[in-house]
Amino acid sequence: MRSHFLSPGAHGDAGVLSVLEQRRSAGRGAGSHRDGNRVALVVGGGGMRGAYAGGMVHALEEAGFAGCFDEVWGSSAGAFVGTALVLGHGADAARIFADDMACREFIDPRRFGTRRPMVSLDHLFDHILVSSKPTDWSSLVTSPVPLRVMVTRAGDLTPHVLTGLPDGGTWKAAMRATAAIPLLAGPPVRIGDDEWIDGSVGDPLPVARALRGGATHVLALMTRTVDELVTPPVDARTPLWARSLDRLAPGLGRMAQDASRHGEFLALLTDAAHPDRAGAHLLTLTPHGSAGVRGLTTDRERVTEAARIGRETVAGVLEPAVAA
Repeated sequence: MRSHFLSPGAHGDAGVLSVLEQRRSAGRGAGSHRDGNRVALVVGGGGMRGAYAGGMVHALEEAGFAGCFDEVWGSSAGAFVGTALVLGHGADAARIFADDMACREFIDPRRFGTRRPMVSLDHLFDHILVSSKPTDWSSLVTSPVPLRVMVTRAGDLTPHVLTGLPDGGTWKAAMRATAAIPLLAGPPVRIGDDEWIDGSVGDPLPVARALRGGATHVLALMTRTVDELVTPPVDARTPLWARSLDRLAPGLGRMAQDASRHGEFLALLTDAAHPDRAGAHLLTLTPHGSAGVRGLTTDRERVTEAARIGRETVAGVLEPAVAA
C-alpha cells in the first residue's frame, strides 16, 4: 500500500487515499467493492460555501474516484453536492453556485421580514434544478451508492438521517427539508409523520455518525479553511435573522449558524485517539485558501474562486494517486 504525500489542506490519514486508489485501479463499478472496507464521503455545507465542496467533488469525479465510495453523507448544501457526485454531475456541482445561485432570484436579503424567505428554495427546485441543472430525483432510488441526507426534526431540533427513500418525490422533499430554515429559507417540510428543517442545524458535519454507522474509512470535505475553523470571525455579532430564529425557537438561531458549531468537531477531526474514531481512518480536506465566501454570498467572482480553490485542493492531494 503506497503512502501519499498530504498537501496543504489535507489533514489526517493517507490510508483513506490508498483504499480509494486501490478501488479505482480494480475497476469495479460502484457498490461492488469486496475489500472488506466501508468508505464514506462526508460533504460539508454552509450555504454558498458549498462552492468549495462543489469544486472538491468535481476533482474527485475527474480523478475517477466517484464510484469508489460505499456511501455519501451530507447536510444542507453538502447534501446537494453529494447528490451531484452520486448522480455523476460533479462538474455541475462546481458550476451551479456561480452560474445559478449567486443571484437575487435565489438569495436576496431585501426579502427578510417580508412574507418571502431570503433564500428561495422555490427558485432552486422549480427553475435551477429543472431547467439549468436538471436533476432526476428518481435516480437516487436505484443508485448503487446510497445517499444519506441529514435533516433536523422541527419539533425538538434533533438530527435524523433520511436514506433509502421509496421514490423521486420523497427524495425531492428530503432535499428541500435539508435546506429549509424558517424565516431564512422557507418553512419546515413534512415527510411522513414529522416536519423537518435544515440538516446542518442538527448535525452540520456527520463524520461521527458515519463512523458510528460502521465506516472504516472516511473522507470529509470541509467548506472552511483551517484558520476559519479555529479563529472566530472578526464580526462575532449575531445576525438579525439568527436573533429572529431564536425568538421563534430558543437556540435555533445559534444552531443555524453552522460556523459556531464546527468547532465542536475539531477534536474528532484532528485527534486520531478520539473515542469516536475507534481505529477508523479519517482524512479531512479543507480549502487551501479563502475566497471570502460566506453562507449568503452572491458575488459571482468570489463564488467562482471558491469552486476553483476546492478543485485545486483536492487535485493537489490526489495528484500522486492519479499519476500512479
